[in-house]
Amino acid sequence: MSADFRQIPPTTLADVLGRDQVMDIGIRPLWTPVPRVAGPAFTVRCEPGDNLMLHAAIYRAEPGSVIVVESGDLDYALAGGNVCAVAHRRGVAAFVLDGLIRDLGEVRDLGFPVFARGVIPIPGTKDKLGTHGEPVRCGGITVRPGDVVVADEEGVVVVPADRHDQVLAAARAKLAKEAAESLDDWEAAHRARIGKALGQPV
Repeated sequence: MSADFRQIPPTTLADVLGRDQVMDIGIRPLWTPVPRVAGPAFTVRCEPGDNLMLHAAIYRAEPGSVIVVESGDLDYALAGGNVCAVAHRRGVAAFVLDGLIRDLGEVRDLGFPVFARGVIPIPGTKDKLGTHGEPVRCGGITVRPGDVVVADEEGVVVVPADRHDQVLAAARAKLAKEAAESLDDWEAAHRARIGKALGQPV
């Protein structure tokens, strides 16, 4: 299933799903060009200022998972170069963090995809229990375990687990329709639609 969604751009998925399943613009790739990633969400909630549960998640998440973190904190880093390196080695597809990391140069050189709000050089503590496997808020939307997370330089889209097949079929149909349409066809239809909206030809 994840391989199927890697073939679908987030822009197409956003058209199919609507705004409610698209993370806000603060969750962005921290290095580019970043590959498109897609995988089931392994959800993590970290207490503010603490990163214990993300550090545990790199050993608990299945290969191919996208680790999605709610942190509620923009003062401390959730992870650094070594944590990202171990996650990468263990087959985690990416981090999507409502928070910050550090050691960005190491992460970029490693080629591990991280989508987050930014970087800060100071790490959080590892003292507070949060959760794994419960719904979390990341980038302004709710993410549940098993939802498919698709992310690239265009943004992060979350496909609800109970809608995988429906969304994949709709996205494929949209891509096929677009591929069959020439730019001349698109321009003619677009011009007519804009003229209708304006109430006069353009």
